[in-house]
Amino acid sequence: MMNTKETYQTTDLTLSSFLRCRGFQIENIKQNNGRTLFIFQESPELRRAILDFANDAAVAVRSFCSTMRDLKAIARVLIFFVAAAVTAHTALAQQNTAPQKLEKEGVEVEFTIEPIKEPGRKSDKPAELMEAKEAVVRFKIHDKATKTPLSGVKPAVWFSEREQGIADEKICREKIQSFLQGNLRSQADVDLNTYYMLALNEEANISVIDPLLGFGTSKLLTLIMLKSPGEDWAQKANDEKIFVSMPLINQVAVVDTNTWKVVANIDTGLKPMRVRLQPDERYLWVGNDGAAGESNNVTVIDTATLKVVAQIATGTGHHELEFSNDNRFAFVTNQKDGTLSVIDIQKLAKVKDLKTGPITSTGFSTLGNALYLVNDAEGSITVVDTRSQQSVARIPVKPGIRNVRFAPGGRWGFAPNPKENVVYVFDASTNRLAHTISIADKGPDQVTFTDTYAYVRTTGSTQVNMIRLSTLTGQPDIAKFPAGQTAPDEAPLEASVADVMVPAPEGNSILLANPADGVIYYYAEGMAAPMGSFQNYRRRPRAVMVVDRSMREVTAGVYSATTKLPKSGSYDVAFLLDSPRITHCFSAEAKPNPEVAHEKQVGLRIEYLNKEKQVRVGENYKLRFKLIDTKTSSAKSDLNDVRVLTMLSSGIWQKRDFARSVGDGVYELDLKVPQAGVYLVFIESRSQDVAFRQLPHLTLQTAAATATNNPGKEGQE
Repeated sequence: MMNTKETYQTTDLTLSSFLRCRGFQIENIKQNNGRTLFIFQESPELRRAILDFANDAAVAVRSFCSTMRDLKAIARVLIFFVAAAVTAHTALAQQNTAPQKLEKEGVEVEFTIEPIKEPGRKSDKPAELMEAKEAVVRFKIHDKATKTPLSGVKPAVWFSEREQGIADEKICREKIQSFLQGNLRSQADVDLNTYYMLALNEEANISVIDPLLGFGTSKLLTLIMLKSPGEDWAQKANDEKIFVSMPLINQVAVVDTNTWKVVANIDTGLKPMRVRLQPDERYLWVGNDGAAGESNNVTVIDTATLKVVAQIATGTGHHELEFSNDNRFAFVTNQKDGTLSVIDIQKLAKVKDLKTGPITSTGFSTLGNALYLVNDAEGSITVVDTRSQQSVARIPVKPGIRNVRFAPGGRWGFAPNPKENVVYVFDASTNRLAHTISIADKGPDQVTFTDTYAYVRTTGSTQVNMIRLSTLTGQPDIAKFPAGQTAPDEAPLEASVADVMVPAPEGNSILLANPADGVIYYYAEGMAAPMGSFQNYRRRPRAVMVVDRSMREVTAGVYSATTKLPKSGSYDVAFLLDSPRITHCFSAEAKPNPEVAHEKQVGLRIEYLNKEKQVRVGENYKLRFKLIDTKTSSAKSDLNDVRVLTMLSSGIWQKRDFARSVGDGVYELDLKVPQAGVYLVFIESRSQDVAFRQLPHLTLQTAAATATNNPGKEGQE
């Protein structure tokens, strides 16, 4: 039985003011036949206070008068206030998904999805949750009894377009189970538990690899085709864009990570190499190395409009790029001139040049708010304060330094020297050299970090050295592991300026591209060797990047991700917590986006009639399916151009045949597959303007496992 609270109601303004002065809260205020009704929660204390009022008990005069004045004002505007509140509530309900709460297994979960207001939007109207528009997904998870945030629980979340009504607990559990198994029949529209590895290849393309599909064989999701080989890249957080420099054609490619396609190619100066985003990501800065002996510049691109906003002359030679924390200044090195150009970002104009000598690499310490400039030839690291824009210190080392990187927190700087086979570690709090660590393996050149270790790659061997960060105040603790079969410098290609090692989203693990092996290795801390490897289809990876779509803990017990709902409509938001085990489906709804060009309705609907999805190599398999007119819902018979594409999932074999009509919208075709494997079957009819990719495909297998239909629109023409 529901426990309903008892209330006390009165239209007496004086009594209500008296009770408020005694500390009793007004639970609600209503209009009743033109009179204002004040509602309090019933209690023995309230009854005693009412008796005190009847006996002319005293209250503070000033407080009583102030309270009565406020309640009179509320009474006068109540009708207008209620109407406005209802209107506002209705508008908000249309524009935002209200918080949804779940209590289960002693845990409280609150789910919200809120649209991100577009930069420059002047309307006071709240942003609407729309298809193809960015939105923030947020889960707040805490203990029900103590309200303690549950940190580190890593919830799993999927969005799937709703097919019928709201998913009950049984259907929800089945959905989650199928998502966990990677079932082709029920793939999520949005998966917030994934990340993708990108390999910048020697050729004019980028490999997109889904590491969560498993290890060992190629997990190539797609190839992003570029106009020319890429040299460096930068990823815009939360905006699903990647910028890739292409020095051979003097352009920067813009990749949309939703579609994995190039959406723009932007002209820059001559030979664009290094690309960097300033901290607020408003501008992308491109260092144009130019022709030999010629003065060159940096190109500045607005990341929202993808337009060039400035070409700023700096100096000759290769450029490295850094920025002040407050986005006020950009710092551009000019290697041949031996200078550092300081640029006012607001004015997009050069302020001055500092004489530094030839700089090969730069790093920025958040702790010291300073730049660290590596002079390879001289063997020194110059420290430049970003506020005074003056050199404040110099750290002497030996010639041959390749680059400089800072560990999390900005205190410890690492500068590998492949010529001397050492790694210099300096303290940004004192600007002094702390350690010179000898590396037994030849050619230490790149460094990346987790919270626990610094990882140092060597080009002359397969070994990766690990330096425990917590030991840097004393004697450094060093370990190593092999990452591949062949030393990186045996690869017949030039090294990229981009990173070949990056931390993996799981934490305490890294991804490392070995161009000589043509493989990307995954290493988890505590292991003696990489846990797995990812093939790159015989392409040589020059750099590696992670595009992370997973939920992140932004504060204690609060998990968030930015995403886009691909289509308008209602979605089930499947939620899984491992410990304690909690499954639930929340709801979300996206409105149609008028800016999105929607595809016209597909003219046909297909129903596959085969119950047996297992085929035998070299034997006939009778494929049967039914075509239905989408507009009339009637069977579509006697089409003469119903073509069937059968292809091996690896893409190395395919065959196209015409199916025959047997009446009542049913079509048949005898298929014969040449070898064992998984086969995909696609259907098209050009007279009905239906292409292969527009209808759900059928999956057939020669293996023992049972195949399934896929209701998604997958395939290719």
